[in-house]
Amino acid sequence: MSIVAETPLHPAERHPIRADVRDLGRVLFGRASNGEAPLALEVWRLAWPAITHYLLITLVFLVDRIVLGHYSSAALASLQISSILVWTLYSIFTSLSAGTLAIVGRSIGAGDRKTAAKTALASIGVSFLLGLVVSALVVTSAGASLPRLFPQAGAEVLGDAEAYLSIVLATLPLAFVEASAAASLQAAGDTKTPLFAALVSNLLNLALSLTLVFGAFGLPRLGVRGAAIGAAAATVMQAIVLVGALLRKNGKLPIRSVLSWRALVDPRALERLGAVSGSAFVEKVGYNGGYLLFVMIIGWLGPAAMAANQALTSIESVCFLSADGLGVAAGALVAQKLGAGRPEEAERAARIASIMAIAILGSFGILFAVIPGPLVSAFGSDPAIHDLGVRAMYVAAIAQPFMAFASVMRMTLRGAGATSTVLAVTVVGTFLVRLPVCYVAAISLGWGLVGVWIGSTLHWVFETAVFRAVFARGAWKLKKV
Repeated sequence: MSIVAETPLHPAERHPIRADVRDLGRVLFGRASNGEAPLALEVWRLAWPAITHYLLITLVFLVDRIVLGHYSSAALASLQISSILVWTLYSIFTSLSAGTLAIVGRSIGAGDRKTAAKTALASIGVSFLLGLVVSALVVTSAGASLPRLFPQAGAEVLGDAEAYLSIVLATLPLAFVEASAAASLQAAGDTKTPLFAALVSNLLNLALSLTLVFGAFGLPRLGVRGAAIGAAAATVMQAIVLVGALLRKNGKLPIRSVLSWRALVDPRALERLGAVSGSAFVEKVGYNGGYLLFVMIIGWLGPAAMAANQALTSIESVCFLSADGLGVAAGALVAQKLGAGRPEEAERAARIASIMAIAILGSFGILFAVIPGPLVSAFGSDPAIHDLGVRAMYVAAIAQPFMAFASVMRMTLRGAGATSTVLAVTVVGTFLVRLPVCYVAAISLGWGLVGVWIGSTLHWVFETAVFRAVFARGAWKLKKV
């Protein structure tokens, strides 16, 4: 038996979560100095612009939902189809941003800004080319595919969905560029420029949507097409602002020093991006393919359930985008700290971000349970939609802390380059938990929209349990990219 005296552990090492909560409290209540809680401050300084950025991106869709909800119920229900399809395509084909975040962040952490710039440039170049291909394919096939995918939606809803898609899908190349540019800046520690881009584009979308949907100032009354024009203009504006920021002389990434046509399709940079992003691509295909099936289940419940679900998703977007913003901060810091050879700081940054997310989303969950009626009423006055939405809102309240933790952990693992782990958890959770439970609860048991949200909540509970075990094991800190 050894009798060698052990070095006493620092209190923060004995109780890491307690220490993180204490430091976080100092940050939130203004009692932290750079010497007291630098990592918690670092997380928050990256997180709040990222949270606001994501909220502003989704505000484009949210504005469209509110405006169209007061235009007609059919127009609002159509966004259950069109906005989900646009977001699905965006999510799947911007998976290069996962590799961009990991590699640019690692390179910045290691002090290799030139490699970071080359990676960012290659990501943007391929994203644009991919956007051209996807846009052309989807625009030509959307009209024939929608009635097959959503047979119960009705002619008016399908017509509005097709009109919206015909305009917005044309901007996919720039939407993909925007995602890669934003990921590059965030990985380099700049979350404020994407925030500024989102703010400018939202003001543009708000002005165009309000003017064109209802035909103000003598302009034609365009309905859904007016909302689509506003959303498309917002995408173009964001891409212009973000690419312009990357090309600045004194930017965080020396893009101008490596800029060339060859650099846009640099084989070595693309190989590294592909190695990390490949699993993220498959993960997003699986998740979003599953989500389309999830939306089809809601479609079987009829237009009222579709419109109510759009209202609930819009309300909940404030929550999951807050979690995603904290996830961006966690992923960027994890990548930078691992690149700098400081894995314990990477772990602590992720833990602090998850505590923040649970606190924020838990508070929203309480709000959902206390005042569900007024929240749902913001999206229209139809009593059937209001009734369905309020009942499901109570289930959504329970989901919030689980969604918070799982969302931050997903981005943490992506920032570490452990995208294959995220892929496995996502596929199992989507196809063995979410979809079966949703179908049984909503259709077989007849619980309708409440059953759908029960399935969604159990999915978040499953991901929380698995990601917690993966994070605690710590193998993600050893991942090479």
